[in-house]
Amino acid sequence: MRTIEWRDGVVVTLDQTRLPLKEVYLKLRTASDVAKAIKDMKIRGAPLIGAAAAFGLALTAYRSGSPTRGELMKELGISAALIRSSRPTAVNLSWALDRVMEKARASQGSAKETSIAVIEEASSIADEDVEANRAIGQYGKSLIQDGDTILTHCNAGALATVDYGTALGIVRASVEEGKSIRVMATETRPCLQGSRLTAYELARDNIPVTLIVDSSVGYMMWKGLVNKVVVGADRIVRDAVINKVGTHTIAVLAKEYKVPFYVAAPTSTFDVDRISTQVTLEERSGKEVTHFGNVRVAPEKIAVINPAFDITPLSLVTAIVTEKGVLRSPYEKAFKILS
Repeated sequence: MRTIEWRDGVVVTLDQTRLPLKEVYLKLRTASDVAKAIKDMKIRGAPLIGAAAAFGLALTAYRSGSPTRGELMKELGISAALIRSSRPTAVNLSWALDRVMEKARASQGSAKETSIAVIEEASSIADEDVEANRAIGQYGKSLIQDGDTILTHCNAGALATVDYGTALGIVRASVEEGKSIRVMATETRPCLQGSRLTAYELARDNIPVTLIVDSSVGYMMWKGLVNKVVVGADRIVRDAVINKVGTHTIAVLAKEYKVPFYVAAPTSTFDVDRISTQVTLEERSGKEVTHFGNVRVAPEKIAVINPAFDITPLSLVTAIVTEKGVLRSPYEKAFKILS
């Protein structure tokens, strides 16, 4: 499932807010279109956000009428700032923007030559993501046993990436190897990425999936129904994994019940120059909590705190699977292979 594509100056991607009921494709033509799609969660998932951000700059380059390279660079800078402001937590977004801008600055040719370099770099970022996900799957499948039930939270599959997925990439690679695997997916309140997206992906691929409410994770582990936890990440810093809110709770429960807790993420998700307190965690509209769809389910005039992400200390993480291999504690030493 190729989630995002460049088609002659148009970025084509699934509108993830319409799944699973409808498969609707967006046609994005400007950096502003990309920024809005990311902010509205029509595009979501850290690696996919990174690829989309890169393509947003490619759209600016493609449509630029600037006669000089200097004027083009100003346009690209404005577009980068706009896209960067769309969502603050997933580091892949800023990583991809910085990489494309660096490529543009390194291009010393004409405006047209710089535009071509930007488009090629954005396409490379997308293609590399697919390769990284498949490598994560190959490394991660060694952690999975035949007959395992794997619990996952939110969506870290093909829909969160350019293709194949990170956490679900490990599931897919295990199934492709012939292992009999079942997945237990949390619904992932309040936006239901687990029930709308993860369950959709797995059912589409005929991989057995059972949907559970978020608050039943402890019960499932107490019953011995979970063998492994595999989740994705929006940012990995020196002391923690930052992922969809609820991840920390699952990690605490996994430690209590001695269930291995694995994180799957490409190296573009790592931000090891920072610690968790230095990262802005996105807080979203209270309406996501007070309403179910457009129907209010909570009283008027009540306070709501709705963080999109939480912090899972590395002390709760059994291993992190990357395209460069499986990292284990002590993580400070393990992170050195990323440089």
